[in-house]
Amino acid sequence: MLTTVREVYDRVLSTLSPKDRLRLATLILNDLVQQNLSVVDESETWTEEDKLDITTFSLQYAATIFSENEEI
Repeated sequence: MLTTVREVYDRVLSTLSPKDRLRLATLILNDLVQQNLSVVDESETWTEEDKLDITTFSLQYAATIFSENEEI
């Protein structure tokens, strides 16, 4: 039995042609729209996880911009 989304993708979806994968993606997205699901948290409150994510991203981005030899 397929237990994770990744396993489903690896075993089934990756064998489909790009055209069929796009068709499937369209079906999935249209179904979500019809269900009117709110998958985006629109609250204006930052959780600790949100703060950690933005900090991690910012530090990774800064590391790609500034070389170790360059002074800030």
